[in-house]
Amino acid sequence: MTFTHDVEHSLATIVDLVNTDPENAGDELLPGLPELADFVERHQVSEVGRLTREDLDGVRELRPQLRALFSTVDPAEAAALVAKVIGDATVSPRLTDHDDYAWHLHYFAPGARLAEHLAVDGGMALAHVVVAGELERLRVCDAPDCSRVLVDLSRNRSKRYCDSRTCGNRLHVAAYRERRRAALAG
Repeated sequence: MTFTHDVEHSLATIVDLVNTDPENAGDELLPGLPELADFVERHQVSEVGRLTREDLDGVRELRPQLRALFSTVDPAEAAALVAKVIGDATVSPRLTDHDDYAWHLHYFAPGARLAEHLAVDGGMALAHVVVAGELERLRVCDAPDCSRVLVDLSRNRSKRYCDSRTCGNRLHVAAYRERRRAALAG
């Protein structure tokens, strides 16, 4: 395991959050509060109260800030971007063992709005990536027609596509067909 469970969980959550942006997905994948509530439930975001339009707007505004971290390879730039993500939030580290998870850290303040919660926990997870010297694990999909982001947690840092069943498979099939055409033509 490269990072602790809570760091990997926060990284997966922010990847999925960034990938809900129409800039990445083509469509707005968080069009309303029901979709935001589904996102919260799917990602087991803890300590979330009643969601409001303010939560939806805040989460949507957070996505481009997080996305910027997937396009930099410079640790100083990444550190500045992380500082910007968590800069306006209240950071309140505390140990917790909720929902049958072992002891882990939460960084968001109790009662924080959802966007602040995601900014702080996601920002701190990204800070762990920067501190570990693992920025190359934060990537944009290599498929030429895809702009989704991913975190490569593979041992050999070989993950290149946001989804191997779609982007990866499509490119492998295209390369195979091109090789077959070349072999038949040659």
